[in-house]
Amino acid sequence: MKQRDLKYSCLIAVLYFGMNVNAQTTPNDTVSKEQKIEEVVMIGYGSQKKENITGSIGVISAKDLADRPNANALSSVQGKASGVQIFNSATPGSSPRVDIRGIGSLTGSTVYIVDGSITTDISYLNPQDIESMSILKDPASLAIFGAQAGNGAVIIKTKSGRGKKPTFNVSSYLGIKTVTNVPKMVNSDQYIELYNEKLMNDNGSSAGSISRANFPADTNWFKEVLRPSTINSNDFSASGSLGKLSYYGSVGYLEDEGNLDAGKGINSGSNFKRFTAKGNLSYKITDNITVGDNFTFSKMTTNIASNPLLNAYNAPPVYFPINPSTGDYQYFTLVTVNNPRAQLDLFRSQNRQQRMLNNVWAEVKFLKDFTFRSSLTNDNLNSSLYEYTPVMQYVPQPGKSSLVTRNSRNRDYVWDNTLTWKKAFGSHNLDILGGFSRTQNYYTQSYWNANNVMYDGTNGSLEIANGTDIFGYEYRPSLNVVPYKNRIESFFGRVNYDYAGKYLVNASIRRDGSSNFSSDDRVEIFPSVSAGWVISKEGFMSNQNIFNLLKLRGSWGRTGNPNVVRSYDNITSILNSGAYYGNTGYPAQTIDLLIDPTIGWEITTGKDIGVEMAFLNNKLKFEATYFDKDTKDVVYGIVQGTVSGASNWNNYVTNAFSFNNRGMELSVNYDTKLSETVRIGFYGNFTSLKNEITSVYGNSYLNTGVSLFGNPIVRLQAGQSVGSYYGYEVAGVFQTNAEAAASGQTGAKAGWFKFVDQDGNGVIDERDKTFLGSPVPKGTYGFGFNMNVSNFDFAIDFQGVFGNKIYNYNREQRFGNESWDLDFYNNRWNGPGTSNSYSMVTNNQSVILPSSFYVENGGYFRIRNIQVGYTLPKGFAKLPNFSRVRIYLSAQNPWTTFKYHGFSPEINNTDRVQMGIDNNIYPLSAIYTFGTNITF
Repeated sequence: MKQRDLKYSCLIAVLYFGMNVNAQTTPNDTVSKEQKIEEVVMIGYGSQKKENITGSIGVISAKDLADRPNANALSSVQGKASGVQIFNSATPGSSPRVDIRGIGSLTGSTVYIVDGSITTDISYLNPQDIESMSILKDPASLAIFGAQAGNGAVIIKTKSGRGKKPTFNVSSYLGIKTVTNVPKMVNSDQYIELYNEKLMNDNGSSAGSISRANFPADTNWFKEVLRPSTINSNDFSASGSLGKLSYYGSVGYLEDEGNLDAGKGINSGSNFKRFTAKGNLSYKITDNITVGDNFTFSKMTTNIASNPLLNAYNAPPVYFPINPSTGDYQYFTLVTVNNPRAQLDLFRSQNRQQRMLNNVWAEVKFLKDFTFRSSLTNDNLNSSLYEYTPVMQYVPQPGKSSLVTRNSRNRDYVWDNTLTWKKAFGSHNLDILGGFSRTQNYYTQSYWNANNVMYDGTNGSLEIANGTDIFGYEYRPSLNVVPYKNRIESFFGRVNYDYAGKYLVNASIRRDGSSNFSSDDRVEIFPSVSAGWVISKEGFMSNQNIFNLLKLRGSWGRTGNPNVVRSYDNITSILNSGAYYGNTGYPAQTIDLLIDPTIGWEITTGKDIGVEMAFLNNKLKFEATYFDKDTKDVVYGIVQGTVSGASNWNNYVTNAFSFNNRGMELSVNYDTKLSETVRIGFYGNFTSLKNEITSVYGNSYLNTGVSLFGNPIVRLQAGQSVGSYYGYEVAGVFQTNAEAAASGQTGAKAGWFKFVDQDGNGVIDERDKTFLGSPVPKGTYGFGFNMNVSNFDFAIDFQGVFGNKIYNYNREQRFGNESWDLDFYNNRWNGPGTSNSYSMVTNNQSVILPSSFYVENGGYFRIRNIQVGYTLPKGFAKLPNFSRVRIYLSAQNPWTTFKYHGFSPEINNTDRVQMGIDNNIYPLSAIYTFGTNITF
C-alpha cells in the first residue's frame, strides 16, 4: 500500500555537525568590539557559531519573548522568523499551531526539545525562563532528530546561572483584553424584515409573518456573552553561583480570565491559571566532570466554557436572554438554537494538570579532545478533566444532569548519550559526535460517566459516586479512551569539517526503530548532508570593504513521522438486530471495516540552498533561502468507491498522499548605535509558499471536513493544496425568473445564486463542483522597528499573510430561521438589479450549498505589538540597591485590517485538513498592558 519500498539492512556509519571555533576576521580588523561578538546557535545535541551553520535555523532570543502578554512563548514568535507560520489561539491556556515550511503531514506536530526533554506541548513552560529558541527548518538540520522531526523541531534553552554574585529579577504585568472586530448583526427590526421577506421568497405568502408586538426584545448576543477581561503575570527569579555550583531558579504565576462572560450561572468562564517553578543547577566536580539538573514543575487549571459564539451568531435578536415573565432562560421557538446565555451559564468543565519534568545530566571530558554526556529526562503529567451538564431549564423537554470525568496519566522519558571528539589539525577542524537515544511515551486514561449528580458549586460534589447510571472505561476507542506505549530507540551521529573557516562540510545520520510498526517495517534511516562556502574569507576578498560575510550554503536531508493512525482496534460494528439461528436471536457483531495492516512511516525529503551576507561592520545582515521538500506516504483517508459492504469505503486509511512544499525565505536585520544614547534596529522577513498534493494512492481523493446536508466542503486531491475548498462557483445572481428558467439549474428562480456549468452539459449537478481556493497562504511576512533614546525605548512589530482563503462556515450553516449579519442585510438581493453577488434571503438548500460565496479573502495586515518603556536613571535605581528598574506600556493586536466577514482571519484549527474553516472559533483579543521589570 505504500508509495515507496525502502529497506535498509545495516546501520550506516555516523556523520555529524559540529562547531568551528575559529572566529571571523575582517581586513585590517576594523570591526568594532561590539560587532565582533559571535552568535552561537543551539543545534541538535550541541551548539554552533551562526557563521559556520550550513543548514537553515531561525533564532529567537529572550528579548523577543520578554514582556509579551502570552502564556505560551510560541505566540510571541509570530512574524519573527521566516518560514515559520504561527496560528494563535485566543482560548486561554491553549497552544498555537506551528507550521514550518508548509504542511508536511496531517498527523503529528512540531516537537520541542527543552533542555534535552522532547515534547509536543510547552504550555507548561514560563516564557520568562527561556533564554533562546532555535527553529530547525531544513531537513538537514532536523535529520539528527530523525523520527521525531517530521513536522519540524524547536530547540529551547532555558536560563542558567551566571556571575559570582546573586542576581534577582522581578517581572510583573497587568493587561486588559478586549475582543476586536466583533461582527455586526441585524437588530430585531431588521431580523423581522428578513424573516417575513423569506416567507414570501420561499412560500409566496406572508402566512406566519411576525412583528415586534409579539417579539419585543432586541438583544445583541455578542454583547451578552463577551466581556473585557484581564491577564496578569508575576515572576521572580534568582541566578548566580556559589563556588562550583551555578544556579537559576524561578517561580511564576499567570492568570488569564478569558473573554467569555462568566459568573451568571454555574459556569466559570474560560479562565486559565498557571503556577510554575523552575530550577537549573550545574556543579563542577572537577575541571573535567560536571553534573547538573534541570527541573520544572507546573500546575495549570483551565475552566472550559461551552463556546457560545456560533449560537450568538445564529440566535435571533428578538428573544431575551431571560424570559421577563418567568425569570427562566428564554426558549427559542423560531429556530433550533440554544440560548447562548444559557449555554454559557449552565455548563461547567474544568481541566486540572500537574506536570513535572526532571532532567539530570553528567558531562565528562577526557583525553583532552573527548566529551561524554549522558542525560535522562522524566516527564510526568497528571490530568483530571470533568464536564458537568445540569438539567437544562430552557428547553421544553425534561432532562437530567450528567457528569463525565477523564483522569489521564502520561509517563515519558528520554535517555540520551553522546560522545564528542573535537580536534584541530592546523587549518583543519574536525568535530565528530556519536550517540544513542531511547524514548518512551506511556499514556493511560480512565473514563467515567454518571447521571443525576447534584452540584452545589464545589468540585467536591462532582463525584461519580454521587450519581446514578454509573459506568466507566479504561479502554473504549469510540470515546477516545485508548491507552498506548510507544518506544523509539536510536543511534545517531554527525561530523563537521571545515578548512580555515572557509569550506564547511556537514553530514548526519540517524537510525530509528519505532514500536509503532511491525517488525518488518520498524527501522528507518535518516541521513543528511550540507555544505557551505564562506567566500568573504577567501584571499581574493581581502581588499574589498563591502562584505563582512558572504556565504553560500546548501543542504539535503530526510526525516520521518511514525505517529500515524493505525486502525487495528474497534473494527467491528454491533448488529442491532442481532443474528438469528432458526427463530432464536443472538447479540452479534460484524467486521465491516477495511483495514490496511501495512501502514508505515511518513517520510519527508528536502533540500535548500541559501546565501548569507553581512555589511557595514556586521550591522546589516541579509539571508535568502530557496527550499523544496517532499513528504511521501502521508497517512489519511481516501475514497475506495469500488468496494461494497464496507462502512469506511469513503474514508479508507492508508499511506495515501504525497505533498510538496516549496518557496523562498528572505530576512534582513539592521542594528546600529548612532551615538552614546541612541540606538536603532530594524528587522524584516518574507516567506513565499506553494503547497501541493502531488499524488494520491490509486488516483483517488477524499471529500471531508464539516458538512451541511451531506455536502462536505473540503476535497483532498492531487494537484491541489491541502484543505482546498470544493463546491460550486457563483457567477452571479439570477435577476429574473426567465433568466433562471433558461439556465438549466433545477428549480432556480430570481434571487438564487447562478452556479457555473463547469462541464457545459446544461445541467447543474455534482459534476459541476470545482476547487474554490486554498487556506494555505501564498506569502507571510513580518517586520519591526526598535529604538533606544537615552532611558526610553520603543518597539513596534507588524505581521501579515496574503493569498489564502477562509471558508465562512458560520455564515453558511443555516437550518431554518437563524439570524443574519448586517452585511448580508445591506447587500442581499431583494429585486431585479439590487445585487449580483448576494442571494435573496431563503432557506432553500439548493441555494445554501458549498460555494464560492462563502470563500473569502483570508489575508490580513496587523500591528502585532507596540511597546514603550522607560528605565529609571541609574542614580535613582541604586537608592534601594536596584541595578535596573524599567516600566513599560504595550499593546498587542491593537489594530488589524482585513476583508473577511468575521471576528478575525487568523483561524487556528488544529486539524490541518480544516485549517481555514471558521466554525465557532474563539476570537483573538487586543491586549493593553502595563508592566515593570526590577533587577537587584
